[in-house]
Amino acid sequence: MSRHPSTKWAQRSDKVYLTIELPDAKDVKLNLKPDGHFNFSAKGSDDMHYELDLELFDAVNAEESKAAVAPRTICYLVKKAESNWWPRLLKKEGKPPVFLKVDWDKWQDEDDEDAELGDDFGGMDFSKLNMGGDDRDDFEDEDEDEDDDDNVVDSANKEDEDPEAEGSKGEEAPAAAVGEAKP
Repeated sequence: MSRHPSTKWAQRSDKVYLTIELPDAKDVKLNLKPDGHFNFSAKGSDDMHYELDLELFDAVNAEESKAAVAPRTICYLVKKAESNWWPRLLKKEGKPPVFLKVDWDKWQDEDDEDAELGDDFGGMDFSKLNMGGDDRDDFEDEDEDEDDDDNVVDSANKEDEDPEAEGSKGEEAPAAAVGEAKP
């Protein structure tokens, strides 16, 4: 008796990604026919026989498709015969088999295909937006206002440092004390 390995899939307009999750697979056999018929068989680490027999939605280019066997997964990049989006992976309509899942890590919607995967912000050049750095020419007018603000902060800090000293110096009451209610 054979089992079906857990399989994930995702697509682009020109290719389909199939990822078969089978750790330590032995005797891996893959067969892809131009009409879209895909066969897989292997032995798992538990010496159980695993197999897949999938009839893909449309024709594929078997010569340009590639497979890679890794220690935990078998990845198959299936090149589509025609560049178009398939409404589903399998030709047969209805609910897909329980072992077949969407690979959300590789999934891309048809609307998002124009976006580059490795480019987080669509190739935008942020250096032209004048967002970084401290260009002093742009801030010269603000320097005068900043000095006034520093004085207010300094006087407020002196208040916290030595409260007994303020009455002995004969200075005016600090700004915080002006707004206090009197009995």
